[in-house]
Amino acid sequence: MDNRQETNIAVELALLVALATLWGGSYTFIKLGVATIPPITLIAARTAIAGLLLLIVMRARGIKMPMDAATWQRFAFQAVLNSVIPWTLIAWGERHVDAALATILNSAGPIFTFLLTAVVTRHEATTPRKLFGVVAGMAGILLIVGVDAFHDIGSGLVAEAAIVAAAICYACAAIFGRSFKGLDPMAPAAGSLLAGAAVLIPASLLLERPWTLSPSLGSVLALLALATFSTAAAFAIYFRLIQTLGSVGTTAQAYLRVPIGVAISVAFLGESLSRTAWIGLACVVLGVAAMTIPAGRRASVKTP
Repeated sequence: MDNRQETNIAVELALLVALATLWGGSYTFIKLGVATIPPITLIAARTAIAGLLLLIVMRARGIKMPMDAATWQRFAFQAVLNSVIPWTLIAWGERHVDAALATILNSAGPIFTFLLTAVVTRHEATTPRKLFGVVAGMAGILLIVGVDAFHDIGSGLVAEAAIVAAAICYACAAIFGRSFKGLDPMAPAAGSLLAGAAVLIPASLLLERPWTLSPSLGSVLALLALATFSTAAAFAIYFRLIQTLGSVGTTAQAYLRVPIGVAISVAFLGESLSRTAWIGLACVVLGVAAMTIPAGRRASVKTP
C-alpha cells in the first residue's frame, strides 16, 4: 500500500469518527428538543434548516443541484428511508426512553445492513472478518451499557420498537445511497433533506400546529445544533463515506456512536455508564476496525 492509499484510508476513518461524534450527539439534542417541541415539528425544522445550509455551501463551492425529475425522485425515496421515517420515530421514542437507550437500540443499523447485503443485494462481500466485526461491535454495546440496562425494556416497548425500526430504515438507506455515485456528496445530502422537509412541514402544520407552541430556549438551541452539526455537516460526510467505505462500513459508525452518544448523555443529561464500559469500548473499536479497514494490498479507499 503506497502513501497515497494510506492517507486516503486515514482520512476516511477520521471522517467515520467525526460522523459518529456528530450523530452520537444527536440523541442528546433530540432529547432536549422534544422536551418542548413535538417530534414532527422538530424533525421538519431539522431537515429544512440543514437542507438550506447545505444549499448555501453548495453555491459557495460552485456545485449545481441536479434538476431532473428522476434524480429528485431518488432524493425523495432516500429522504423517506434516511430522515422522514427514522428521525420522526426516534424523536417520538425519545419522549419515552433515555437518550442513552435510544443510542443503543438504534445501533443495530449495521446488523440489518449486513443481513440485507448478505441475503438480498449481495453488492458487498460477506467476509468472516465483517461477521466478526458485527459480533464484536454488538458485544461491546452490551458491555458498555450493561445487560441490566435492558431490565425495564418492557415499560416503553412501543417506543423502543420504533427506534429499532428506525435502524432498519437506516440500513436500507445506506444500501440505496450507493445509487448516488457520480454526484458530489453534497447533492444527495441537500436534496434528500429538502425532499424530507417538503413532506414533514405540511404534516407538522396539520398535526402539531407549531404556531401554538412556546418552545424553551434550550430546545431551540438543541434544534439549531441538531440541524447544523448533526445533520448538515453529518450528511455531507455520510454520503461521501457511502461511496468510499461502502454501506456496511459506513453504518459501522453506529458502534462508535454508542460510547460517544452515551458519554454525551452522561455529561449533559446525567445518565450513567456501566462499569464494563472500557472493555466494551475496546470491543467496539475492534469491531469498527474489522468492518472498515481494508484487508490486504488489494483493498483501497476510493477517492470520490
